[in-house]
Amino acid sequence: MQSWWLPVLAAPFIGSFLGVLIRRLPEGRPVGLARSACERCGTALAARDLLPIGSYLALGGRCRACGTAIAPFHLAVEVAALLLAGTAAALLPDDPPRLWLTCGLGWALLALAWIDWEHLILPDALTLPLIPAGLLATWWLAPAELTGHAAGAALGYLAFRGVALAYRRLRGREGLGQGDAKLMAAAGAWLGWEALAAMVLVAALLGLALAGILALRRGGLDAAEPLPFGPCLALALWLCWLRQAVAA
Repeated sequence: MQSWWLPVLAAPFIGSFLGVLIRRLPEGRPVGLARSACERCGTALAARDLLPIGSYLALGGRCRACGTAIAPFHLAVEVAALLLAGTAAALLPDDPPRLWLTCGLGWALLALAWIDWEHLILPDALTLPLIPAGLLATWWLAPAELTGHAAGAALGYLAFRGVALAYRRLRGREGLGQGDAKLMAAAGAWLGWEALAAMVLVAALLGLALAGILALRRGGLDAAEPLPFGPCLALALWLCWLRQAVAA
């Protein structure tokens, strides 16, 4: 029995949770205990106001209590989570294990990319669990490749830490953070060491494209202005994993 629609159905609800995670985790606020409320008037949101995508559209993007316009952030995260699941379901409709793993990895990377874009950090609470998760996924789907994926995790971390240390020594400032190296360790765990070079190339191309877009929008870039590389790494990791999953 095909069940490709299950992650698609779950995606907006996962996206709703990711929106809370993205907002609260960098600020050190509780993620799962505090009740959602209007950011303007503080009115606690009822269950009817928390239906992903649907509630925002039904309310016309405004708080039911005070009428203040609701930031489209949560809607954007929910739609992004849905698009990830829809893409995975379209490419992996007959492979439930890889479909769910692809969605789970994509949702985690979506949160990481968004946080890094807004705060220039990749929280350990999200990056580090991806390393054992990748090794467990490998053990489940292709146990013979587990050693190569464990080596990939070590290689990904050490390579990026080496680049970061060399950059700091040459330029006297940080270029790549430890979060990037930990995300590369996760990439090695999910993809294996052989795929890391291709993934870094994809991430670099995405980074150049991002820098070009920002330069056009801002009329140039300040060389000293930090540019988040986490979103590029996250998207490259997901695309490379998706390619492997489809080819399996």
